[in-house]
Parts: sequence; C-alpha cells; structure tokens
Amino acid sequence: MFKIIIKDNYDEVSFEAFKVMQETLTSKTNPVLGLATGSTPVGLYKNMIQDHKAQGTSYKNVLTWNLDEYIGIPRSHEQSYYTFMHENLFDHIDIPEENVHVPLGETDDVAKSCVDYEKSMEGHTVDLQVLGIGSDGHIAFNEPGTPFDSLTHVMDLTEQTRQDNARFFDGDIDQVPTCAITMGLGTIMRSKKIVVIATGANKADAVHGMLKGELTTDCPASILQKHDDVVVILDKEAASKL
Repeated sequence: MFKIIIKDNYDEVSFEAFKVMQETLTSKTNPVLGLATGSTPVGLYKNMIQDHKAQGTSYKNVLTWNLDEYIGIPRSHEQSYYTFMHENLFDHIDIPEENVHVPLGETDDVAKSCVDYEKSMEGHTVDLQVLGIGSDGHIAFNEPGTPFDSLTHVMDLTEQTRQDNARFFDGDIDQVPTCAITMGLGTIMRSKKIVVIATGANKADAVHGMLKGELTTDCPASILQKHDDVVVILDKEAASKL
C-alpha cells in the first residue's frame, strides 16, 4: 500500500522523509533502521543530525543495517559506503559503532560475506527502511532481473548504474566498481515500513514503473506494490509521469 507525498523541491522532500524517520525514532524504544547511500538520502541525514544536535534525539539504542556496499574497494576508500555513512551520519550522532552494520565488500570470500550479513539480521526486524530508486528501477543494488525472493547477494552492476554513479568517481566510469553486495528484494520486503525518496526528472520513468507499472523483475522496485506500508516522497519532476 502506497502513500504518495509530492513536494516542490529536494529540501522539502528531505524534511518530509525526516518526519517519517522521526515518528519511528520516537515511537520505538530500540528502533531498527535500514539505511541507504547515494545523494538521495543526504538531506534526510542532515535533518537527523540537526535534530540530534538541537533536540538531543539519541541514537544510543538504535541498530542500523545498510543496504549495500561496493566489492573491491577498502572501507577506507572515500567512495565506500562505509565511509559515506560515517561522513554523512554516524560521525555526527551518538550511535555506538557496534550498532552499525554495513556489508563487507573488501573480502576474499564475498559469498561468505553475504551469508554473514543476512545472518546478522536474524532476530531483528527493520522498523523503517530508507530506499532510493535507480533510473532503471533498481532498489539497493538489485538490478533488473533480480528475483523477488532474493536475499543478500552479489550483484553485477549494469552499465547504466555505473554511469549514474560515475559522478562520485570524478566522472570516470572505469573507477566505478563492477560488483556490489546488496540486501536482496526478499530481505528488504521484511521491513515493517519503507520510505522511498526520489527527486529529479531522470527518476520519473522508474517511479511510474514502481507505482503504476506491471509487477515485474524488469522493474525491481515494482515489488513494493506487495508491501503493506510504503511512503513514497517525490518532487514534482520525479512525479511528472504519474
């Protein structure tokens, strides 16, 4: 079931997403958050940091699991998602490091890393999962064709996804890793509540496919049509094809 909210710009979208996050943080004693990377959630994280500093909202009892991580670059790399999350959120709030979970992409045994990450979530249910959506309809790094029942797995990144992410690597697609570890679609669907954030005209086709299109692995985000509680927050450009 979708609740669709359309705002004028990125800042308004980010603040609306923060309101959903705030509701989860205040209504749960030990909230479990599923977090995303990339440019989309940065505004949400800025609001969370500002709220922590101004209102004293504590994250000492919060557990987090991130959606994905590149394979083949160290955690210390400036574009690793481990580094991204610390620079854009974790270093600015009071969450204990042991409460933070990001897939391990720098490993000789990526299959074991996937199994270990899935196992780390056993006994926990994500209260709020933050998602962006790729221009090809992917969520996390679940590219078109990913089975709907997939668990944490290795994903070969498409040319389009690598091109979209090249801006983070000085515009050089050759620097963008070709594979990632990602939560599967089945893993994501276990979340109690999901908030999807999308802005920009380049996301309009994917947003339409997610909300109005056929339920198909060609648009992985369309699986969210089967979830009971999804809030979709868009700017006018991202909503332009609805």
